[in-house]
Amino acid sequence: MIERQILKKKVKEYLLQEHIAGELPKGSYSRLELKKTPLGEKVIIYTSRPGLVVGSKGVNINRLNKILKTKFEMENPEIEIAEIENPNLDPKSVAERIVSSFERFGPKRFKSMGYRTLQEIIDAGAIGAEIVISGRGVPSSRAKTWRFISGHLKKSGNVSENLIKRGLSVARLKSGSVGVKVSILTPDIKLPDDIRFIEKKEEIKEDKEKTEQEEVKKDVIKKVKKKDKKEENEKTPAKADG
Repeated sequence: MIERQILKKKVKEYLLQEHIAGELPKGSYSRLELKKTPLGEKVIIYTSRPGLVVGSKGVNINRLNKILKTKFEMENPEIEIAEIENPNLDPKSVAERIVSSFERFGPKRFKSMGYRTLQEIIDAGAIGAEIVISGRGVPSSRAKTWRFISGHLKKSGNVSENLIKRGLSVARLKSGSVGVKVSILTPDIKLPDDIRFIEKKEEIKEDKEKTEQEEVKKDVIKKVKKKDKKEENEKTPAKADG
């Protein structure tokens, strides 16, 4: 029973994402989250450009409210806009930005776009990132798939399957469709092979005290030796001249 409810919720979220992505301006939408509240259902839209999502005088929000009520049969939908703090670490936002650039200027300079975007992701603090651009619209005689990769990125195991963030977007061009897939290993992920040694404060304190005691001991020994030498010189009679 619980599995059916979870599956039903996921299917509803997917259908919402597909429909809302088509309703909002290109490059302004990242993902959404569906939550239940005592008053109804809340749809949280994550975006790097809140102004485009809201629209002039909230026109986009009003249109989305009507769609949620009529097509998805929500009684009292509530739309909340959540701004993404760092768009360069959000793979969907990065993919949408590349697609938007392709649709505006064409894919002729896709290599410079790929390398520049990859550097922006790494500069934002990502551990590793990969951008894959493929499709019939890629202007290349050698290959129809290009990979731009930098940093440390896991390709298999639990980290690759569950921790790496991925985003996909498609550009519809006259020459054909171009798919953009972005994978990012964000800096908040702790890798299982990342081992760091931390010195205990107690050991550092003990070593410091031991060093101070040794220094004091050396000073005392020097003073004692100097005193003994002085007393020995005083006891030794001076030799008479000629």
